[in-house]
Amino acid sequence: MLRKKTNGVARRPQRTSILSEVAGKSVDRRAFLRGSGLAIGGLAAIGATGGTVTRATAQTAANEAVETVKSVCTHCSVGCTVVAEVSDGVWIGQEPGWDSPFNLGAHCAKGASVREHAHGERRLKYPMKKEGGEWKRISWEQAIDEIGDGMMNIREESGPDSVYWLGSAKHNNEQAYLFRKFAAYWGTNNVDHQARICHSTTVAGVANTWGYGAMTNSYNDIHNSKAIFIIGGNPAEAHPVSLLHLLKAKEQNNAPVIVCDPRFTRTAAHADEYVRFRPGTDVALVWGILWHIFENGWEDKEFIRTRVWGMDQIKEEVAKWNPEEVERVTGTPGSQLRRVALTLANNRPGTVIWCMGGTQHTNGNNNTRAYCVLQLALGNMGTSGGGTNIFRGHDNVQGATDLGVLSHTLPGYYGLSAGAWGHWARVWKEDPDWLAGQFDSIKDAEGKDKSLQNLKGIPVSRWIDGVLEDVENMDQPNKVRAMVLWGHAPNSQTRGKEMKTAMEKLDMLVVVDPYPTVSAVLHDRTDGVYLLPACTQFETRGSVTASNRSFQWRDRVVEPLFESLPDEVIMAKFANKFGWADRFFRNIEMEDSETPNVESITREFNSGLWTIGYTGQSPERLKLHMANQHTFDRTTLQAIGGPADGDYYGLPWPCWGTAEMGHPGTPNLYDMSKPVAEGGLTFRARFGVERDGDNLLAEGVYSVGSEIQDGYPEFTMQMLMDLGWDGDLTDDERAAIDAVAGPKTNWKTDLSGGIQRVAISHGCAPFGNAKARAVVWTFPDPVPIHREPLYTPRRDLVADYPTYEDRQAYRLPTMYASIQKQDFSKDYPMILTSGRLVEYEGGGDESRSNPWLAELQQDMFVEIHPRDANNLGVRDGEQVWVEGAEGAKVKVMAMVTERVGEGVAFMPFHFGGHFEGKDLRDKYPDGADPYVLGESANTAMTYGYDSVTQMQESKVSLCKISAA
Repeated sequence: MLRKKTNGVARRPQRTSILSEVAGKSVDRRAFLRGSGLAIGGLAAIGATGGTVTRATAQTAANEAVETVKSVCTHCSVGCTVVAEVSDGVWIGQEPGWDSPFNLGAHCAKGASVREHAHGERRLKYPMKKEGGEWKRISWEQAIDEIGDGMMNIREESGPDSVYWLGSAKHNNEQAYLFRKFAAYWGTNNVDHQARICHSTTVAGVANTWGYGAMTNSYNDIHNSKAIFIIGGNPAEAHPVSLLHLLKAKEQNNAPVIVCDPRFTRTAAHADEYVRFRPGTDVALVWGILWHIFENGWEDKEFIRTRVWGMDQIKEEVAKWNPEEVERVTGTPGSQLRRVALTLANNRPGTVIWCMGGTQHTNGNNNTRAYCVLQLALGNMGTSGGGTNIFRGHDNVQGATDLGVLSHTLPGYYGLSAGAWGHWARVWKEDPDWLAGQFDSIKDAEGKDKSLQNLKGIPVSRWIDGVLEDVENMDQPNKVRAMVLWGHAPNSQTRGKEMKTAMEKLDMLVVVDPYPTVSAVLHDRTDGVYLLPACTQFETRGSVTASNRSFQWRDRVVEPLFESLPDEVIMAKFANKFGWADRFFRNIEMEDSETPNVESITREFNSGLWTIGYTGQSPERLKLHMANQHTFDRTTLQAIGGPADGDYYGLPWPCWGTAEMGHPGTPNLYDMSKPVAEGGLTFRARFGVERDGDNLLAEGVYSVGSEIQDGYPEFTMQMLMDLGWDGDLTDDERAAIDAVAGPKTNWKTDLSGGIQRVAISHGCAPFGNAKARAVVWTFPDPVPIHREPLYTPRRDLVADYPTYEDRQAYRLPTMYASIQKQDFSKDYPMILTSGRLVEYEGGGDESRSNPWLAELQQDMFVEIHPRDANNLGVRDGEQVWVEGAEGAKVKVMAMVTERVGEGVAFMPFHFGGHFEGKDLRDKYPDGADPYVLGESANTAMTYGYDSVTQMQESKVSLCKISAA
């Protein structure tokens, strides 16, 4: 809420917190700081937050050596550099990275206080277990033995899929890679992370449009945009530093900013045009804009002819969305959308930006593909200033996704086919039969055994159904009996009440995190819960991938605090316990029996991630970039001289070939104006060469310097032979290719990188040169269409725009029509949506445990329009009940504001520690409760999952609000 807190700190019984001496009192800001032990005058308070104003300590500094260590902020995907000041092993201060081309000396509130994240007193300090209803301190040895024995017993009784390994977007790349490999060696695809519930529909929709499911350009490249179209994103709060790059384009290019959102956000306050629309109607809105573009002939016809397939089918669907129908469905006037369309047409190249407001829907994949089609129609792809700039959330959600911490793929999006497992078995030098033997099987329709090694696992969005669903309805032999929540906040997931039930039914619940998270208190378990203290990313080292696909290297700031351990060490402890550590680490150098060398892990994934070009970013190249940030241009991201001359900052993937090949990275995907060897690319030939008699390859366009001056398929050894280019291969490269599949070996499975190297030397993209496909024939809706949300107040539209029929997906039955056919809107008349705040991040445990951030936002709240509030008899600041359409309810503070439209309510999702009106503070381990607690918005959020990825529906549901 946009309120200055003048009194009151987190209202709670202060047991062992730093605020204990002011507990129960009403205090002003100065008293708050004084009680925190950090206020010795105003400058000291500023210094304690990690700001750039610090006390003059020249004499002290002269006597003590202060080391500076570069790291990367852990609170969003912009990738801001943090320069930590360390004295005698203690992190004493911080500065923003002035040399970083990403943040240029800027920080948001969260970034400015990350020192407290590492040194915070509310952290878990040692392993604990719940026994007889009480938290008990245990040793690491006891924890690994008890958890390991319990898991192996469950595995023996119910199979490996009965243990669910939930990973994290907080892992660095090395930890993420190791975690997915760990799940494979355990023998399950029941492994996932937060990307499932934030951008899985982006990855699926975008990758199936033009080849890769990632941000195409960069925050910096927005400087070149002539128009900025934001839909379902609020970067001013979610990614504050990114807004600096947007505002630079707005100022220097006079670029109009268009914000489409059901809520007037802080980002919308910067807009030239704010478009309010009904939650869940993104496709209708985008088709309404395209209707004007096609009607007036404003589309880029030549771009479509040469580089796009299926636009004619799009036009047929768009023709249905005349201004009257669009207004009927979205509530947005046609005259406004014509103005938006004209603005986009007259200001090219323009960029499209979206975030979770567009993804978290039952038809989220339709939304993301519609955004892509808009850019294809305008010809804004593959050009500087254009592209789809998809802002990721957590600091390494991009990297953790790329490294395959997902239930449907191995690292690098290789999938789960026999060929994919064969590739990774070669990388790991593992016996594929042994690996296959780790997995369970089920009977297929003909009664034959079918290995679960090749079947998608349960996604994190549905893990609770893995516990609660009848096993006869599941595509695995037994239910989930043990849950490992490794760096994951459960309050970020919907259906909180059912999650509580699922947690209580588990045999074992294991939480691995620097903070206890809501996992420690949501349930009423008295036994079988373990809390393992993981390090923060400031206590280990490794690479992290920003939203723009650039890698950055974090150096360790301080040694692990308390009894916490780095994630890679915890994994090694479990691997030793399970008896396959020697196999698991056979290619990885070990500093001791339980400490893998991080750089060695980087080299292992470099040796296998050919699909997306995670191969050229050696630790040495990444460290060189971090040390020479000042040499990179602030807009192009290319080094101008210096030791990294010509490289793009962070070697954004794909960075083709081996590190020795020296590829500079790819700044803007699909940009044919540069040679491939210099960071250019075509659209990927991922979908074949022909469809329904139509050519799917590019028509007469190609990258600068390409020796094939037309479209072409992806490269294989056979293609090199046909072109006569195979003679360019070295003997070692040819031997490596022959060891895979000879002439059938393609660019993704050649461990030597020779096929990539030769293709690029002839000016060609290893993955081919194709058209983007506006129609995805492999999806439930090949052409994106509007479908009403499951819980919709518009019963008049259900017949015209129904949801899907119920179906089986990711091992579980998934409901659609059976929910939508029920009319909940009479009892629950208001639309409920959710989103982020600038003060907190994710589930909020770490940021609500930070006193500097906790002071800024102390109350969980719901935004209500004044008309709705007055009709309900609710006043600003009063407590209200918000009850979701499935009966769960939360007690929060009312914020009466016109930021939301009539009939819409908004809640932030960063809070936890209260449940249906009950304060759970006494259930936390002593000293580990966050300063600020509150209800989780997702307790009241309802069922609903995307038809392709099982993304949760958390941006449109129904509720009713009443005074508490």
